[in-house]
Amino acid sequence: MEQIYDLAVIGGGVNGCGIARDAAGRGYSVYLCEMNDLASGTSSWSSKLIHGGLRYLEFYEFRLVREALIEREVLWGIAPHIIAPERFVLPHHDGLRPAWLLRLGLFIYDHLGGRRRLPATRTLNLRRDIAGKPLKPIFKTGFEYSDCTVDDARLVVLNALDAVERGAMVATRTQAVQAKRGEDGVWELVVEDTATKTRSTIRARILVNAGGPWVQEILTERAGVEAKAHVRLVQGSHIVVPRLYVHDHAYTFQHGDGRVIFVIPYQDDFTLIGTTDRDYEGDPSKVRATQEEIDYLCASVSEYLATPVQSSDVVWSYSGVRPLYDDHANEARTATRDYVFELDVPDGLPILSVFGGKITTYRKLAEHALEKLSPYLRSGGAPWTGGTPLPGGDFAVGGVDALTDLLLQDYPFLPRRHARRLVRAYGSHAKRLLGRAAGIADLGRDFGHTLTEREVRYLMAHEFAQTAEDVVWRRSKLGLWLTQQEVATLDAWMATQRKPVAPDPY
Repeated sequence: MEQIYDLAVIGGGVNGCGIARDAAGRGYSVYLCEMNDLASGTSSWSSKLIHGGLRYLEFYEFRLVREALIEREVLWGIAPHIIAPERFVLPHHDGLRPAWLLRLGLFIYDHLGGRRRLPATRTLNLRRDIAGKPLKPIFKTGFEYSDCTVDDARLVVLNALDAVERGAMVATRTQAVQAKRGEDGVWELVVEDTATKTRSTIRARILVNAGGPWVQEILTERAGVEAKAHVRLVQGSHIVVPRLYVHDHAYTFQHGDGRVIFVIPYQDDFTLIGTTDRDYEGDPSKVRATQEEIDYLCASVSEYLATPVQSSDVVWSYSGVRPLYDDHANEARTATRDYVFELDVPDGLPILSVFGGKITTYRKLAEHALEKLSPYLRSGGAPWTGGTPLPGGDFAVGGVDALTDLLLQDYPFLPRRHARRLVRAYGSHAKRLLGRAAGIADLGRDFGHTLTEREVRYLMAHEFAQTAEDVVWRRSKLGLWLTQQEVATLDAWMATQRKPVAPDPY
């Protein structure tokens, strides 16, 4: 008999994969389809932060900020390999927000979310502290506060991987074409393999529309349900430049237009700068960082840095579209970052659409989604994701160096930088990837900058990777170092691997 799933989820971003993981862990049968690669849309184009959103306090979004502040330490606890604490330095800029207002905001930021492990805010003398050295001498006082950084695309992949390990079916490169009500009281979701154009029908009692920038289109054009909520597409662009300074702190720079710009140490050798906020019209899959945005970011940080950043310094830029809930705010920067659900039950068949949201609050969003759907689901388990590690995250927070040491004991042939990269990506699962390798030759072909055949095969067999782009930009950020020729060679090799082979048994 053809399977009827409890939930069919459309969208393989952080919200869709988070909902799939949570539901599968409660014992529900789950199907998820994603038209491209996992995290190939909004979820991989973020500022790479797990943060409360300090600037949202100005817009009185206290519920959202509190939830996000609490989630920082929850997520750090379940994914200490891909999430790390970061200290941010906020210099006081004469003529912008007064120092007392900054300190008040940071006091609220410290106490609103029940901070436990992350250190509190402190005031800095920028003429004495190392954090002042890269800045212009006019900046005398700053405030140092805590947030976290994250490998956003890997967060999505690990949620999908955990969902599969708990029984979910995840189909990438599979587009939802049409959703209609079946005669026997279930949704019939028609999906198409984007490579072969083969179509099949998935049957489910509930549809979850987590299509991100396409959420409204999916609801109205493919499911035939009139949308009450609407999506506001906001473009956010980032640039990456060679590392700007030697210390490990990040910066939050105020801008005269009311925005803030983050300057964050990135992938050891680089600095990440972002983001912009501008309304976007057009195909979300074709969004690109414009020269105007790149110049804006360079000019904004150059107001603070002793050595200006030029557009010629940029080694990589990226841009994504945030699918915000349209609250009719006058400016893109003031539009709410909170999430909103639209639940429609046409003829007794529920479809839940997700508008908005932040990476930081994806786990709570998933819990709230299942709570909203509970009247239409058979009895399932209680919320569980906050205390259960994501794959590879079963070690103590702050334990990356210790886990790297243990990995080197078992694989002493690895250079330490290579071992640390594997731990920061795979955590305790790095040993699964390496298997029985006794020497560097056992890892197979070297594609450049520590990327080996064994790792690529692992990603293809276990983490849904199909192309070089999947590997070097979403499963890792090795594209920052690899040449175009090296990436092309990898892509050609992967295309020959029709049936990926798993690594040695573990």
